[in-house]
Amino acid sequence: MSNAPQIRIPAIYLRGGTSKGTFFRLQDMPASTQVPGAARDRLFQRVVGSPDPYAAHIDGMGGATSSTSKCVILATSARPDHDVDYLYGQVSIDKSFVDWSGNCGNLSAAVGPCAIAMGLVDVARIPQDGVAVIRIWQANIQKTIIAHVPITAGQVQETGDFELDGVTFPAAEIAVEFMDPAEEGDGGAMFPTGNLVDDLEVPGVGTFKATMINAGIPTVFVNAADIGYTGKELREAINTDPAALARFEAMRVAGALRMGLIKDPAEAATRQHTPKIAFVAPPQDYQASSGKSIAANDVDLLVRALSMGKLHHAMMGTAAVAIGTAAAVPGTLVNLAAGGGDRTSVRFGHPSGTLRVGAEAAQVNGEWQVKKAIMSRSARILMEGWVRVPGDAF
Repeated sequence: MSNAPQIRIPAIYLRGGTSKGTFFRLQDMPASTQVPGAARDRLFQRVVGSPDPYAAHIDGMGGATSSTSKCVILATSARPDHDVDYLYGQVSIDKSFVDWSGNCGNLSAAVGPCAIAMGLVDVARIPQDGVAVIRIWQANIQKTIIAHVPITAGQVQETGDFELDGVTFPAAEIAVEFMDPAEEGDGGAMFPTGNLVDDLEVPGVGTFKATMINAGIPTVFVNAADIGYTGKELREAINTDPAALARFEAMRVAGALRMGLIKDPAEAATRQHTPKIAFVAPPQDYQASSGKSIAANDVDLLVRALSMGKLHHAMMGTAAVAIGTAAAVPGTLVNLAAGGGDRTSVRFGHPSGTLRVGAEAAQVNGEWQVKKAIMSRSARILMEGWVRVPGDAF
């Protein structure tokens, strides 16, 4: 009996925001995986260590959470006025599939630094000292992202004193702009139902007020009080309750149907990454997962969101874009939880602390539009070299 030897593929392992992932340069990948398809999916699953019935990712680079089960492909952009193409795959932990339906907002902060490290950015666009403005084409959702990457002595400045709740150590600040973040190509307008608030009927669960928005990532927002929560919950309160997780999944599926993202509930099983389901509440005092005390006057509202079927330990970057955008539209549940009225930025409390996101929305011919949303993240290269996978894995 012969066994296939392992092969090695150049890769960089990075933290971006509150996520981690393995980044590949398209041209370095095996030929069969340079195009979309089953071979690429199997490669990413093997790199991460999925599907894993133990939900531990012992035999892979993943961390057995939605925040750490990620792979990225970068390439020099063929699009005018862009530097790099960015394609993101969310790898299921215990099931055999890779979800390509959305972006990772946290890893978006790592794309600029990684593209520079991989030699994908024209050196003429990198100052000796200052800020490199990296123009990113997000291929999953067909949108532009602008990353402002600090440069010192011609190199990416990774260390610094910028603190991001949910990340243990400080680092250099990277401002990330999500241009025209409404996902018009995936479910219609920014508010695909045509309403700022709907009555969302969830079979077997109940009917709830909901704001459903396509911005950053399709997201379904409900009021915490309507579903029996305070908005102060940490991961353990939700993730150790199978019945609660099942209810949230039912709500997510109902929202996906109303938003036109799926035609049949069965489709949701292979579209776990989108839409997100989140619940909001007015400001309250609470203790973050780190033990840090968050005062009600530190935030405009509280938000908790689920990713890949579990409550996120902090906040997904794309969901933060949805939060900022919805907060900027008077009358949404997010806006009302923040006190209502006009606003161009919002600071919200999440399980790990707080995050500020800005967005400017306006009505054009009766339709809500948003030009961009902006937030600050950080990123750091953790390891670079090669990942190894069995040669017959894909």
